Amino acid sequence: MINKLNIILLFVAALLTGCIGNEIELKDGDKHITKTMDRVISDYIVQKYSSAYYHTEKQFEVHKVYGTSESNGVISVYMWSFFCGFNKSTGTQEQAGHSLPAVIRLKNDAGNYMVIKYSEPEDGSLYQSSLKKMFPKKYLKLVQQDAGNVKDLQKEMDKAVEQWLEE
Repeated sequence: MINKLNIILLFVAALLTGCIGNEIELKDGDKHITKTMDRVISDYIVQKYSSAYYHTEKQFEVHKVYGTSESNGVISVYMWSFFCGFNKSTGTQEQAGHSLPAVIRLKNDAGNYMVIKYSEPEDGSLYQSSLKKMFPKKYLKLVQQDAGNVKDLQKEMDKAVEQWLEE
C-alpha cells in the first residue's frame, strides 16, 4: 500500500511540476524591448504594408507595447500598431493606414532579431474571439480600451513625419 501511495504522490508531483513549467511569464510594458527590436518591428510592418495601400511616398509605423513573453528563444510582443502612409505634398495629412492590435514573434539570432510570425485579429464577428486567442487576459482589457484611442501614438507618428518633411 505504501509503495502504491508513493508512486501516486510521485506521479501527481511530476504532473504539477510539468504544469507549472508551461505557464508563460509576462513582462509588462516595453522595458524589455530594445531599440533594435523596436526598429525590427516597425520595419517589418512598413515592409508588409508599403504596397497594400494607395501609393504614398513614405510609410511609418509606431506601436504601444503592452508586454512581452519569452519561450524557447522566441519573444512574443503584445502591442497596438499604428501604420500610415504620407506624401510630401500633403504634409502630415495621413493618406492611408490602419490602427490595430497585433502580436509579433521575434527570434534572436546572435543579436539579430528576425520576425518569425505576425498576427492581427480577424475581421467582423470573429474579431473578439481572435483577440482572446492572441492576447493574454492581462492585456485583453487594455487592447479593448485602446480601440480607436491612439492619441499618444498619433503624437509619435506626427514627430516622425515632421522629421521626414524637414529632410
